[in-house]
Amino acid sequence: MARPHHCATWVAAASAAWVLCAGSAQAQDVSGQWRSTWAGRQAASAGPLAQANALVPGLAPAQASAATVQAELRAAGEGGGVGIRTTVTLQAQRPEGGPGQSQAWVNEAVASGAAGPWQWSAGKQVVSWDVGHAFRPNDLVQQEARRTLVPATLQGRPLLMAERFTADTAWSLVAVNPTHGRSATGAGELALAARVYRRAGEVDWHGFARWGNRTAGSAGVAASWVASDALELHASVRHMAHFDTLASTSTASAAPPGTALLASNPWQPTLGGSATQALVGGTWTNERQVSLLAEAWYDGTALSAAQWRQWAARNQALPAWRALGAPAAAVAGNLAWQASAFNASSASANLHRHNLFARLSWTHGAWQPALDVMWHPADGGQMWTASLVWQGDRVKLEGGLRTTGGPASAVARQLPVQRQGYVMGTWAF
Repeated sequence: MARPHHCATWVAAASAAWVLCAGSAQAQDVSGQWRSTWAGRQAASAGPLAQANALVPGLAPAQASAATVQAELRAAGEGGGVGIRTTVTLQAQRPEGGPGQSQAWVNEAVASGAAGPWQWSAGKQVVSWDVGHAFRPNDLVQQEARRTLVPATLQGRPLLMAERFTADTAWSLVAVNPTHGRSATGAGELALAARVYRRAGEVDWHGFARWGNRTAGSAGVAASWVASDALELHASVRHMAHFDTLASTSTASAAPPGTALLASNPWQPTLGGSATQALVGGTWTNERQVSLLAEAWYDGTALSAAQWRQWAARNQALPAWRALGAPAAAVAGNLAWQASAFNASSASANLHRHNLFARLSWTHGAWQPALDVMWHPADGGQMWTASLVWQGDRVKLEGGLRTTGGPASAVARQLPVQRQGYVMGTWAF
């Protein structure tokens, strides 16, 4: 979520565009929605943050439960051959046990038009690529966080884009984050990206390329095949020269590997070497609208099994310093820094390199119940999610629960939040 002081210029510009669109005689769409959400979270009783808080209560609290109210305003209009589309979100939130917070941000603010056979757009825009559901190796522009529990409207990236379409082929060229500095990392990196799409019979083919200011080149391909009325299969692969990650320096000390107390966070940003990401999956849907999605993927940017073993060994060794007389705050701080490992693969949010995912859902009139599971073969860790949605003409009600499972030693069982749930009501206007 964007911070308020980064949003002021965007909000002012998008608000002006929204008023322009709404007041235009050629306005095509003015709409919005109110959204009220309660998200409850239960902190873990195990893991590095739980150990840190046991030593120094409140040192590193997990994300609190919170009530949130949002107003989302959308407008689109056209004048002089240039279209304008904007979405602005206003939010008030009250975390449990804390003061309320209010902020606003721009989800999208885009101007678009045509130049000969090409179409162009400029501004802040959501551009999501690739064919996967739970994970997308070739999501080169948006780099969307997948499988979030609480649904939210995406925030686009600053970009300039040119596209050309024919009956069965499309080209896209994108300059991503042109307003960002050259040192920006992750999804904010200054980059050029391209996609070519071609439909050949029942198969959709995609080719991707990207050049990042820091991470250099990457290329990928993807395909989606409608095998029958009930079955769809898809696959995606990408290879990259470099990637942004976090790496621990805790094993560089003279003490036995991973056991030394450090004066600063050992998990620091670094540029990783070459890596590959690949996904294969499919969706089966029967006549009663029961649907099963299954996907398996490999993410070479995630921490390896060896790195997680070193991480676990350090978690076990650090508390012994208290018996040797080390200050509780120093030991707790070192334990809290260990939670940085959960964000090492920030672009993909994958904890492990090998991942299996399955989702069973049923659409029955206005209702859609669903149950999914993420399984990590490396350590047996699991994440289970159940959800229920009711969709009316203007009102949508939904809720969901997520919990972790597997052996106590699994990485998923060390996450700061072990159980969480939400209820949400949305009214469109």
